[in-house]
Amino acid sequence: MDSKQSSELVFTVRRQKPELIAPAKPTPRETKFLSDTDDQEGLRFQIPVIQFYHKDSSMGRKDPVKVIKKAIAETLVFYYPFAGRLREGNGRKLMVDCTGEGIIFVEADADVTLEQFGDELQPPFPCLEELLYDVPDSAGVLNCPLLLIQVTRLRCGGFIFALRLNHTMSDAPGLVQFMTAVGEMARGASAPSILPVWCRELLNARNPPQVTCTHHEYDEVRDTKGTIIPLDDMVHKSFFFGPSEVSALRRFVPHHLRKCSTFELLTAVLWRCRTMSLKPDPEEEVRALCIVNARSRFNPPLPTGYYGNAFAFPVAVTTAAKLSKNPLGYALELVKKTKSDVTEEYMKSVADLMVLKGRPHFTVVRTFLVSDVTRGGFGEVDFGWGKAVYGGPAKGGVGAIPGVASFYIPFKNKKGENGIVVPICLPGFAMETFVKELDGMLKVDAPLVNSNYAIIRPAL
Repeated sequence: MDSKQSSELVFTVRRQKPELIAPAKPTPRETKFLSDTDDQEGLRFQIPVIQFYHKDSSMGRKDPVKVIKKAIAETLVFYYPFAGRLREGNGRKLMVDCTGEGIIFVEADADVTLEQFGDELQPPFPCLEELLYDVPDSAGVLNCPLLLIQVTRLRCGGFIFALRLNHTMSDAPGLVQFMTAVGEMARGASAPSILPVWCRELLNARNPPQVTCTHHEYDEVRDTKGTIIPLDDMVHKSFFFGPSEVSALRRFVPHHLRKCSTFELLTAVLWRCRTMSLKPDPEEEVRALCIVNARSRFNPPLPTGYYGNAFAFPVAVTTAAKLSKNPLGYALELVKKTKSDVTEEYMKSVADLMVLKGRPHFTVVRTFLVSDVTRGGFGEVDFGWGKAVYGGPAKGGVGAIPGVASFYIPFKNKKGENGIVVPICLPGFAMETFVKELDGMLKVDAPLVNSNYAIIRPAL
């Protein structure tokens, strides 16, 4: 795709009046507490997801809006907390008032075809704010709908399903579980194949709370040098890493780390290039936060069907100078160690820290946050029209502080190569340097790593 073609695409979306979809049957009226992991400050924001679907002639004249609306109402019978509203109690504790009021639904039509988006769908998407309309007074964390869904019919018979979630309710696996359930109900099921499990007390603080691990991800860092990213000149770009790009980057990996995962490799590369592009003071600390799904790290594992936030933000910390001047292996070792830090004890320690310290936000000053959704299953969600052409995060840089977060999204390019697309959000001045640094590493004649762990520069 010529990304220029897609980013310059302009179209009109005609929206109906937003409506509330309540559960199809009466649901329990009760109060359900979120876990001490769910209600931390860094999750108190809305996260956008978008799915693109082709026309499917086997669906005949079925209207995706009607089919999905009915399926949402049926799914909310099982996931009734989503139809409630968040309240805040003592100690900033969040709870769901299960009112059954429902979620916001927007029906829309766009005078554009799926083909016009180009043959490689990836963030940033044109007219996103038209495809996922921010209904006035709907985006608060408290006393607002917990989900907003817009289904937009396209001129070609395809459609776009866009969703915004209050992140305190669920993480990516939890959200995909809900969306999958809507898909199953849309295809005629009478109940989801995986029933939702609340059990949020499994990720609550202990009594008495006791922080037993080191959590640099919640360090209080003062921005003494004014290095918080300026928000008035943000550029969004996506970068594709297929087999040839990954193997080009692997040439920089020292022998003893050659078994590193693609996630670890990309995180080390992007963190290093991003830091060099932002040019922080050499002695300042820089951080990479890696989101790690902890479901399987509990003994026994968390129950199948658990749809709360079950991940940690372990962090790699070093100085800007060390990260930029050392070979890639230095960043790679830091990232590898960070991921292995997450254990059941670590998760309990995080919950304890939340209660003891008033649910702080993770550190955002000079921080890069990465979330791998390559196995998330967004693209598998099927409402009857087949799997999504693109499914996953609607943009990078989301969160309380724009520009901090990037996602690793599964992607097939127009050559048919499977790889990972990564949306990056940086100020204009930094994006130019970032592209230059990354391109330098991807070139076949780029410097290589030799056995004594140094970089060999090509002769000038």
